[in-house]
Amino acid sequence: MLVVIPTYNEKDNLLPIVRRLHAAVPATDVLVVDDGSPDGTGEIADGLAAEDSRVKVMHRQGKGGLGAAYLAGFAWALDRDYQVIVQMDADGSHPPETLPAMLDRLADADLVIGSRYVPGGSVVNWPKHREFLSRGGNLYSRLALGVGIRDITAGYRVFRRTVLSELALDEVQSQGYCFQIDMAWRTVRDGFRVAEVAITFTERERGDSKMNGSIVREALWQVAMWGVRSRLGIGSDGRPKDTVSA
Repeated sequence: MLVVIPTYNEKDNLLPIVRRLHAAVPATDVLVVDDGSPDGTGEIADGLAAEDSRVKVMHRQGKGGLGAAYLAGFAWALDRDYQVIVQMDADGSHPPETLPAMLDRLADADLVIGSRYVPGGSVVNWPKHREFLSRGGNLYSRLALGVGIRDITAGYRVFRRTVLSELALDEVQSQGYCFQIDMAWRTVRDGFRVAEVAITFTERERGDSKMNGSIVREALWQVAMWGVRSRLGIGSDGRPKDTVSA
């Protein structure tokens, strides 16, 4: 198993999250994908890797975006023998302690999402307007795309290798908030099984959030386009999808 953790200016968060992760699942490898953090996060990651063979580091030049970082991590994992690939934020909002329960759900699922909005899930230390925006974005996405995932924008996920190897990852260009929706929707459309496990999502205590209003607005517009194209039978390339006679 490999846990992919993208970082940009997470020097205060990286060490604690890796320690919590290895306390919860000692056998897992970790790939830190650092986008040239000017605060020295990459150097901290290199120090961890020098001390612990379970930690690997990928250095990327410049801030390329969350989606691109995850895709680079997924490609790195697929080039090796990892059968389970996890995506997790570095800021502590995704509790590593819930990962064993998420792994258990792989018995009957291909993608497991750590969900804030299924029974038992919760959000801690978020202002009301932020939670309202998140819940509204999820409801909007479910209705626009016609999927039943309660927390389709969640970033805490466990993939079977087969999902990432069969999805057309080279066609994924979305970033951030939109990337999570895009990947979940592609997984559903390709016929894979999706399950959700309740988590307690805790707002970061150190560092700055990368989320802003423009990211959300871009995501909602893109989701609307996906929904319209799907209902009109238009593929992601803008051309009508092929039909198959019964």
